[in-house]
Amino acid sequence: MTPRPEETGAIHNRIAMLRLERGVSRRELAEALGVHYQTVGYLERGEYSPSLLLALSIARYFDVPVEVVFSLEPFPRLGS
Repeated sequence: MTPRPEETGAIHNRIAMLRLERGVSRRELAEALGVHYQTVGYLERGEYSPSLLLALSIARYFDVPVEVVFSLEPFPRLGS
């Protein structure tokens, strides 16, 4: 039986897409959030799951609902 996404602990995100779409560097985003720029890279690659506070802060930075940035399910590929 395939585990449900919430059982694997995987959190998918669109941070890189939002960042590139808006012309924001990892360093700029990190400074705005008060985290190290490498943390942004870890988040983008799915190597680190954000705290609720950090997830909400990222969504507020991009002025979108948190569900636009983070999901338990993989986001569909654009253009497919």
